[in-house]
Amino acid sequence: MNITENEVKTKGVFVFDDALKQDDEVVINVRGKNKYMVLDIDRYNDFRANSLDIKNGDYQIQTAEEHIKSLPLSII
Repeated sequence: MNITENEVKTKGVFVFDDALKQDDEVVINVRGKNKYMVLDIDRYNDFRANSLDIKNGDYQIQTAEEHIKSLPLSII
């Protein structure tokens, strides 16, 4: 979902509550250009955890089929 900087100025941070109920990401548009991204804190923490895994080299390169086979049966 996209919102403008003017919406943030007029409605305050409460505009994010409404927007995040409709979508899990909110893009703030400044002068017609996408400038900022707002995420729910849980989603942000997930991204952050995945980012740290990549930086630390803690990941595997595998095909989709290999990945599916590695998942616990309870997830599939």
